[in-house]
Amino acid sequence: MSEDVVSWVANADRPLTDAFGVLVISGTGSLLLLDSSGQVVWSSNLLESGNLVSRDGNASGAITWQSFDHPSNTLLPGMKIGKNLWTGEEWYLTSWRSADDPATGNFRYITDTEGVPQNVMLDGGKRIYRTGPWNGLWFSGVTEMGTYSDMFIYRLTSSPSEITYGYVAKAGTPFSRLVLTGDGLFRRLVWDTSSRAWKIFFQGPRDICDQYGRCGAFGLCNASAPSTSFCSCVRGFSPASPMQWKMRDTSNGCRRNVTLDCGNGISTTDGFVVMQGVKLPDTHNASVDASITLEECRTRCLANCSCLAYAPLDLKGGGTGTGCIIWREDLMDLRLVDGGQSLYLRLAKTELGEPQPPKSFPTGIVIGVTVPLVIIILALVAFWFSPWRRRWSRERILVDNPPRVLDNASRVVDNVAPDSHPPNLALLTTSFPAVGLPAVVQATGNFSEANIIGKGGFSVIYKGELDGYGTVAVKRLKQDSLSEKIKGDYAREIVLMSRFTHANLVKLLCYCQEKAECILVYEFMRNRSLNLYIFGEDSSLRSLLNWAQRVKIIRGIAIGLEWLHGEGVIHRDLKPGNILLNDTLEPKIADFGTAKPLIEDPTNQTLVQTAGYVAPEYAGEGTLTYKCDVYSFGVVLLEILGGKRKKDEPTFLPQVWESWKQCEIGELLDPQVGEPEAEAFSVLARCIHIGLLCVQHLPEQRPAMPEVVAMLTNTGVQLPMPSKPTANIGAGLQAQPISDDTPGPSRTR
Repeated sequence: MSEDVVSWVANADRPLTDAFGVLVISGTGSLLLLDSSGQVVWSSNLLESGNLVSRDGNASGAITWQSFDHPSNTLLPGMKIGKNLWTGEEWYLTSWRSADDPATGNFRYITDTEGVPQNVMLDGGKRIYRTGPWNGLWFSGVTEMGTYSDMFIYRLTSSPSEITYGYVAKAGTPFSRLVLTGDGLFRRLVWDTSSRAWKIFFQGPRDICDQYGRCGAFGLCNASAPSTSFCSCVRGFSPASPMQWKMRDTSNGCRRNVTLDCGNGISTTDGFVVMQGVKLPDTHNASVDASITLEECRTRCLANCSCLAYAPLDLKGGGTGTGCIIWREDLMDLRLVDGGQSLYLRLAKTELGEPQPPKSFPTGIVIGVTVPLVIIILALVAFWFSPWRRRWSRERILVDNPPRVLDNASRVVDNVAPDSHPPNLALLTTSFPAVGLPAVVQATGNFSEANIIGKGGFSVIYKGELDGYGTVAVKRLKQDSLSEKIKGDYAREIVLMSRFTHANLVKLLCYCQEKAECILVYEFMRNRSLNLYIFGEDSSLRSLLNWAQRVKIIRGIAIGLEWLHGEGVIHRDLKPGNILLNDTLEPKIADFGTAKPLIEDPTNQTLVQTAGYVAPEYAGEGTLTYKCDVYSFGVVLLEILGGKRKKDEPTFLPQVWESWKQCEIGELLDPQVGEPEAEAFSVLARCIHIGLLCVQHLPEQRPAMPEVVAMLTNTGVQLPMPSKPTANIGAGLQAQPISDDTPGPSRTR
């Protein structure tokens, strides 16, 4: 086994303050941890987890206390989460504050015992991930559980006394554990004895569709769809706000096209359409009857005016299933999954029939419409080839589809004009925590120079200890640089980052705007920025990232960028300096002050992106699309593997292509890392191939980020042949006034 796996911590939130502590058994049989003064720091009655057992001293040896009744962040075989229905006692997982701080974190993983039991991840009190309801075999949104039936026995206990979930390992099965990470990820880890490492068998949330309520009420999420159209409305429904959907804000969901025929239940003309292969909607408020058949369930639903959908409760008997789940409220958190279940959606009769053929139009109407249309098209063609169009194209934001408008706050922020005052953040981000200036001053030692961990052109970054947050990184904008544009970027970063929760994005914890101060507080990244490990002069740091670790970082960056694009956000300044590494060297994308809109510097009119990473169409015409980020990612990928900066070599990309074409892959790898094994070599060659596809000169020749992720994670995906990329473009593009070696929580401009 590995040496550093911790499954239980007694005094997570009350560490010993000195070197002395005593563990004793009290007269009642409880375990007590005492400090040097004899005060109780921890006792067995606290709600932490582990695998300790206290037995009765008599002949029976009965268990008087066990840590399995008090889970922490780890669920081991034989443990359970859920609720005692008689006493009200609950068992759930709680994340650590960070990888090396077992204090209580932000996330909880619970078994929701209302309706049909299902597991739910909470951030505070907000649902952010749901497994789907238990169907007798597995949770309906985690069909992968069926592939592990040779290793584990899953147990969902539903009795008058308790509703709990747990699992046991079959004989001969490798060691396994379920862990809730401080980043809000739930992972099943299995110990690989050959590589002596923990391997991830499952992770949730796994993609954008696992984000709770991603498509709103009656919305259906499809993770295999293009990144601009994950969401659609279920049959018989249309977007509740078409304009917001066009702006990629689907949170308000869908509304019914035709009202249901709610009569006496006998003469109703309503019917049902079967939705196959789905994770069933949230069952928190659903009603359940295990004693009836599926056909009886259908009849009961039709007889109830408030019934919107139904599904079988139990699938373990085979066929279409037995029992009945009925939804009377909006269907939330619906998505497609491989091997998913069938949901029977109630619709009006007119929504069930075949679509009607289009009506013919009189010839006069056709001519009346066609002639003006031809004139309009000719005018557009003339405009396209005019100098006015070229001038206009430099000033516009062109995206593959319009970016998602996050809320009214972000609309205000995106429209900050150079001569306007910054928006009132107290009004914009009322749901996001603010912290007082005195607390920040205390956390940073009055902004002591000894606590500075990074400097940028417009900000200074401090390490601090903030009450309630632990170790943090404090980004303080310089007073002499607070132009209206910089204040607008500051407000934009708060609005964007307050909405983002993803394992591969740096987390904004809170902000401070008092007097003339503009401050952002981020989670602290102990290992600082990626460029220190791939460009730094310290050979020990460069060799620390072996080939497997570098590939893992590349994949993590790709997944984070894919998620951003799914949210309608273009990063615009992706580079190694904006990739930070946490305690386990997981990559996290940072710096969102310039994300999404195209901003031009009001003083020198230079584009806001760092030289060497800018896409040709952005440098040449100011055209901004998701493919600009893809280009930057391709450059970063090649730099991670080669240990060389593209901007230092004008012919960097053509040279990479030539070496790749001649199968001289070794020439493209950082010599300080060492020669890779044969298996790793093929993976690295594939990564270089993907990197070359990402840096193609024409944006339409580059893959979208969902395609990139698929290429990186699935070797079965065929790779097209890349053309020779152009030499270093944008040489005259002024980079941000920062040092690429500046570490911090978020790279600054």
